[in-house]
Amino acid sequence: MAGVSAMAVCSWKGVAGASQTLQEGKSLASDRPIRVFLAGVGRGASEQVMKLAVRAAAGATTDFSWLSKGDSVFIKPALNSGNPYPATTNPIAIGAMVELLKQKGARRVIVGDMSGIEHVKLSPKGLTGSSRRLMEASGMARAVQAAGGEIHFFEEAGWDAFYEDAPAGRHWKRGLMMPNILKEVDHIILMPRCGRHVLAGNTLGLKAAVGYWRTDTRLEYHRDASTFHEKTAEGNTVETLRKKQRLVLSAADKILTTFGPDEGHVFQPESGLVIASESVVAHDMVSLAWLLENRRNNPTSGMEWFKDNSEWVARIANHYVVSKLGGWGPALASEKLTKNDINAIWDDRALNYAYQVFGVMPKVILETANNAIPEDLKKRLTETTTPSA
Repeated sequence: MAGVSAMAVCSWKGVAGASQTLQEGKSLASDRPIRVFLAGVGRGASEQVMKLAVRAAAGATTDFSWLSKGDSVFIKPALNSGNPYPATTNPIAIGAMVELLKQKGARRVIVGDMSGIEHVKLSPKGLTGSSRRLMEASGMARAVQAAGGEIHFFEEAGWDAFYEDAPAGRHWKRGLMMPNILKEVDHIILMPRCGRHVLAGNTLGLKAAVGYWRTDTRLEYHRDASTFHEKTAEGNTVETLRKKQRLVLSAADKILTTFGPDEGHVFQPESGLVIASESVVAHDMVSLAWLLENRRNNPTSGMEWFKDNSEWVARIANHYVVSKLGGWGPALASEKLTKNDINAIWDDRALNYAYQVFGVMPKVILETANNAIPEDLKKRLTETTTPSA
């Protein structure tokens, strides 16, 4: 089976409205389960233990039969800023994946992204900021190059180094502007992080697609904010990702449990996880369940609670982002953002709509990839990713 693009259960027969209820989502449940693999990582584990957990989770999820000797692979991390993991993807996990792909026969392994508008802005007139410097600051660049990989930054190729790719659905006014490098590679692996997001509610696999987009696509995303969550889901349905994305894997032994995406409370549970699946939707169901469990173990209060939960903070922040992307005219005219109030994974608008746009609500089957997963943890995650009868 060739990755997320062939999740074996995706019908691609059109898209229902954004206001679909959970009950309607249940009617899409597949009779074919989708597996998500978990590898355990103890608190304070060594770099080698993390690398072994990444290899175990990846190897349990796919046999790499899609990878022929000499192929090129693009790894998409989360590099919204230059802040360390878990505000960005774990460098150790990235390095482990580069090493694994090279050993499996990949000729080139390229790791790249374009950071958030607070740090990097590409326009037809030029460029401010540098994703390269941010990747270096996060420690990711060093890990990639030490493992034999290459680094790549979309903005460095210029405004015209993007192509239009059409998503499924009806919430985007035009196609999404994606970086040309994706046309050149044979395969894509997504390596997000597990964290809170002040606008989206969370930043997992589906949200990571924003890093591909050119500034004008990001402007439409934030300006037309009434369907922000639905456009998040649809952004993962462009043809390039359907055809080339093979694996989604997150190191989640540290979780950004509040605010996000760049700052917030970092929690490291006693038993951490590496989460892997061929399906970005199934991956995000488990990753969100893991985020919510760790948020409940770290309640907020006072000003931290207000910043983390307030719809007004999210709306003001989104207006600010639109002003950075397109100026104050679009910011003043932008639609109201409704922030997710997520108490369970079934509350997440992006996931609920992803079930519609992908044509399936996965029946998640959790499996262990090493012997470091406590049975009660697996049981809790199974319960929280299974719809009630």
